[in-house]
Amino acid sequence: MKTTFLFAAALCAAVAGGVQPSLARDLTVVGFGGSGQDAMREAFFKPFSAASGLPVSEESWDGGVGVLRAKVEGGHAAWDVVQMDSSELAIGCEEGLYETLDFDRIGGKAAYLPFATSPCGVGVLVYDYVLAYDGDKLKDGPKSWADFFDTKKFPGKRALRQGPQTNLEIALLADGVPLSDVYAQLATEEGVARALRKLDTIKNDLVFWKAGAQPPQLLASGEVVMTSSYNGRISAANSKDHRNFKLLWNQAIYVLDSWAILKGSPNIDKAYQFLNFVGKPEVQKELPKYISYGITSAKSSSLLDADLLASLPSAPQNLAIALPYNTDFWLEHTDRLTERFNNWAARK
Repeated sequence: MKTTFLFAAALCAAVAGGVQPSLARDLTVVGFGGSGQDAMREAFFKPFSAASGLPVSEESWDGGVGVLRAKVEGGHAAWDVVQMDSSELAIGCEEGLYETLDFDRIGGKAAYLPFATSPCGVGVLVYDYVLAYDGDKLKDGPKSWADFFDTKKFPGKRALRQGPQTNLEIALLADGVPLSDVYAQLATEEGVARALRKLDTIKNDLVFWKAGAQPPQLLASGEVVMTSSYNGRISAANSKDHRNFKLLWNQAIYVLDSWAILKGSPNIDKAYQFLNFVGKPEVQKELPKYISYGITSAKSSSLLDADLLASLPSAPQNLAIALPYNTDFWLEHTDRLTERFNNWAARK
């Protein structure tokens, strides 16, 4: 009887407070799983729970704005704070799938790197597409994407991610286009044709990868002499598998993942508490101890050891020589350029 009474009292209190009982639950934070979420668990989730006394329920997903659309439009979103890529953030924000962020509740926009804030999102981490190679097999390795295309100096197969995104940028960089002009070039027919002509020069030596785990595997097996890769995968192979893989920050393409709060979340206050906590410099500086992702706090860099900072995409010296991935460009041109790229790839 006592248990029933307590439940009834809690039910009445929830209804009186305007909260649906079925939605009264722990804060649910959703990441992309794998080693990245393992790192966030240690650097973010556990410390947040310890400091706030609020439990965090974790889930993971593989991306796709349609998943979020279904949850929000169904009216019973079971997720609160979600990690997402820049395209998912832009599309979902335009569709009203996320809360518009009140940055005063999470330290203010100035607390973050300039590119890490948007109306519906705040940066989780920064990662790079880099040129990587095996330092045990190439003592004098490539220095730029131009070297990636130099099959005389560096004979052998090389690998790129399947699809037009990042590959067309890489081809133009290899052909001498400055960082600042890459997307202006790709917006023209002449620029796309130039990129595909450059890719033609290595077509017979080219292997395509789909999953992030593949580039280090391709290097380890000797199937390719060099590859594009996510920087974190290369660092993980070095630390966990004792490889001597090298990566280039020069002409890397950097990408931002962000947190967003799903529209209709019953845990808005808890979500803001979480975002405020994980945005603090002293909290963010813990993430690189577990994985080589860049951090988004404007002040965290000063708290990191210089050697550790130099190994991150968000180091000022690395950002200065990298190309920011242009989400708006790809949202507008993905269909057209995917068709062009696929036609090129199918041509003998």
